[in-house]
Amino acid sequence: MRLFFGLFLGLFLSGPIHAQGTTLAFGGLQHDASLPVEVAADSLQVDQNDGTAVFTGNVLVSQGEMRLASETLRVEYASDGENGEIDRMLAGGGVTFTNGLEAAEAADAVYTLSSSNVVMTGDVILTQGQNAIAGDRLTIDLETGVGNMEGRVRTVFQSGDSN
Repeated sequence: MRLFFGLFLGLFLSGPIHAQGTTLAFGGLQHDASLPVEVAADSLQVDQNDGTAVFTGNVLVSQGEMRLASETLRVEYASDGENGEIDRMLAGGGVTFTNGLEAAEAADAVYTLSSSNVVMTGDVILTQGQNAIAGDRLTIDLETGVGNMEGRVRTVFQSGDSN
């Protein structure tokens, strides 16, 4: 019986797991939202009328150890517009988000600075070391380091035992 349980557990941990949603811990994704946000890109278009700035081409956003790379980035400023504070950043054209040893890729992402939330959508894949998890939508709370993957979640866990 113990051999059967061991084989079952080994197969379970070595293959993909499918679920509708799962909560994840992101110890490396916690960060200090009070740090300045730096953006680099090939071009910038600013619209004073609607309070937006659109960066295009090889966009790289940095805040502390956090990095977000994309093809386009739309920056929306707070509605009061007095202090030039950023409300949200909408990244598109393929997004890579990294912080420490953890990385996520998706088609699009929205980073809301006031709530320190990142929502990634469209063929999301997250890697933590040798483990990977994929789904349709990943929501990360950068203050708590907790994330939630939704939409036909698939994962592969490496057991660490090569024998």
